[in-house]
Amino acid sequence: MTQGDSFEIVIERVFDAPRELVWKAWTDPEHVAKWWGPHGMTTRVDELDLRPGGRWRYVMLGPDGSEYPQSGVFREIVPPEMIVTSAEFEVGGDAPQKVVLTYRFDDLGDKTKLTMRQRSADELGEQERVGIVAGWNSNFDCLDEYLPALVS
Repeated sequence: MTQGDSFEIVIERVFDAPRELVWKAWTDPEHVAKWWGPHGMTTRVDELDLRPGGRWRYVMLGPDGSEYPQSGVFREIVPPEMIVTSAEFEVGGDAPQKVVLTYRFDDLGDKTKLTMRQRSADELGEQERVGIVAGWNSNFDCLDEYLPALVS
């Protein structure tokens, strides 16, 4: 999907948890470290300064010890509704992929609808798009599996 001079991927997901709980899991470093990343990965949260201008840095760790750093700067935060951040994903020896991520958390009572928009200045090939969507969906699966631990 193209929007102006940028390219965008949009993923929507409904979680069986109230918005405040999903927001907490998304914004508290202790919780982020327990679910962030696709299946098979663990995550170290090096920094999470949740305020406009604040930085974040996560390092996903593969089963073989490989590190996959990602970082950015928060642009806009509207608790518990929205986060807009820049992001750089370092993949292998390639130049970091630079994107803008917008996460919208819609209150559906006992459920939360998350809409994630990943906007890039660079057009992605179909294989890249499929990989990105699969990675985010695996990441969201991990969040979905973690949320019941916050309820109990």
